[in-house]
Amino acid sequence: MIAIEELKNDINLLNEIDWELTPEDAVNLYLEWGGIWKPGGLRYSVRGKHDKSFYFTVNTWEDPPVIYLIRRNSEEAVELARIPLPPGLKESFLESIGYNRGVYALEGEVKEWLLKKLYH
Repeated sequence: MIAIEELKNDINLLNEIDWELTPEDAVNLYLEWGGIWKPGGLRYSVRGKHDKSFYFTVNTWEDPPVIYLIRRNSEEAVELARIPLPPGLKESFLESIGYNRGVYALEGEVKEWLLKKLYH
């Protein structure tokens, strides 16, 4: 796994991250071989096995919840980085999702925190 400091210093990988791709959209895109339509037209499409995406998820099956950087293509999903949620964000995030277990999109204050952590 890539440590957060390594990720912070890997500008090429940071430039590959799709900050808008959700786990649901990634599964639809790569496992269904489809396109994802958003307001304004086609947002994503897969043309072949060489296509890949990098995106974040928040996994609440662990305690504390963990942010994963995922590389996905049509054949596999690989966890590249594992970043535990800090205690200050843990409680507010869990409250926002009703303390349910699952895999969630990176958004809101968690996304803001990670952006600051990686780009400042």
